[in-house]
Amino acid sequence: MIFLKIKNKPMKTVKLILLFCLFLSILSLGNGCATLPKVSEKIDETPVGQKPRQIVSSKGLLSPQKSKAIMKRLKESVNPTDILERYTAVVESVTESPLTKGNKVSILIDGPDTYVAMFEAIRSAKDHINLETFILEDDEIGHKFTDLLLQKQKEGVRVNIIYDSVGSLTTPESFFKRLRDGGIQVVEFNPVSPFKAPGSWFLMHHDHRKILIVDGKVAIIGGINISNVYSSRLSGRKKVKGEPLTWRDTDIQIEGPAVTEVQKLFLETWSKQKGPTLAGHNYLPDQKEYGKALVRIIGSTPGTDNRITFIMYAAAITYAEHSIHLTNAYFIPDDQILDAFKDAARRGVDVKIILPSTTDSSLVLSAARYNYSELLKAGVKIYERRTVLLHAKTAVIDGVWSTVGSTNLDYWSLLSNDEVNAVVLSREFAVEMERMFANDLAQSDQIQKDEWEKRPLSQKIKERAAHLFARWL
Repeated sequence: MIFLKIKNKPMKTVKLILLFCLFLSILSLGNGCATLPKVSEKIDETPVGQKPRQIVSSKGLLSPQKSKAIMKRLKESVNPTDILERYTAVVESVTESPLTKGNKVSILIDGPDTYVAMFEAIRSAKDHINLETFILEDDEIGHKFTDLLLQKQKEGVRVNIIYDSVGSLTTPESFFKRLRDGGIQVVEFNPVSPFKAPGSWFLMHHDHRKILIVDGKVAIIGGINISNVYSSRLSGRKKVKGEPLTWRDTDIQIEGPAVTEVQKLFLETWSKQKGPTLAGHNYLPDQKEYGKALVRIIGSTPGTDNRITFIMYAAAITYAEHSIHLTNAYFIPDDQILDAFKDAARRGVDVKIILPSTTDSSLVLSAARYNYSELLKAGVKIYERRTVLLHAKTAVIDGVWSTVGSTNLDYWSLLSNDEVNAVVLSREFAVEMERMFANDLAQSDQIQKDEWEKRPLSQKIKERAAHLFARWL
């Protein structure tokens, strides 16, 4: 999402970046020729119930009997729903990432809570720290992170960083040189300059993941970049009625066997980007069980069949039986996702979607609002969050299925980016997710169908015009 991903830059710089990236996207064919898979076909073709779901524990793969018993107990803890078995069957047909048991999962609401958890984890590091981020800013928060990382590197902790070339385009090279000079290994993901690219050059492929892994035992993932805008004390440049807005986002902290799967994603990206050899440290340690949550890490990269985060969302929405409570920052879904939301509402599922009332691109906001009318007509309830710039990407379905991650429901996330989401199967975690959703809902305005249809013609024209560029937003 080129129009969105260059956060908080001076407008002149942003315009130059956009023109440059648009030109290069034409040369590299962008994502205009890519397509999303037909999820209905995967759903129809995936057998359900023939093979018991198998779960990985800290000691390895559980027997089919033990896996079946765990899923049965989870299913019996909530209102009757088939989402657990049916969704899991579809997702397991497209990914080898296992469903892991014994995880402790904690919600980190907004930047301040996330940064406190990150700093605490980094300070505790004894062996290594792996950081992967879309944006690494040369600002106060960025320097707090890098100062601490340089200190840990001096203490003998191996620090490895992956940052996205486009997301961090305006961060000066001197910022990264300081890290390298301090011994930190730094990899630039898919460099803007074709002369620096490690392999095939494709500018429209971004690393949109936000991952911190410490000692292979703790992982923090979600939507929060390393930037001042996520701090309540240091607001972003976007203002409403003269007041700066803070950014509303969500991360989660994971301890347990699922951390190994997050680590594997980091190591795979490091290898693909031709990073220095990682040796002499225990990147895949033996795991312990710290909680009761079942967690699957969903990593998605561009490729003909590898639209796993898209399939994750489409299948979960399709199989929902009671409720879908979703929060998303950049909501420009394809027709399959739209149809899944509408079908769910028509069959009586309580579908509530919280979206931004303001964002860092008016074009994207208009494109998102283009879909409101047909969603409202089908019975989907839409809300717009007040007083903050909403950047979260979360969902909780049927009181048992939850996800937190970096994936927006737009074409860039679903087609062109490296993304990561954690899917958590836990009634207790879902309760916490519902509590967070209810708090956001109380600070949102519901879009009423009758009032929405009366909006000015000029706004409708903006929405239709923006919709023409939906695949490039």
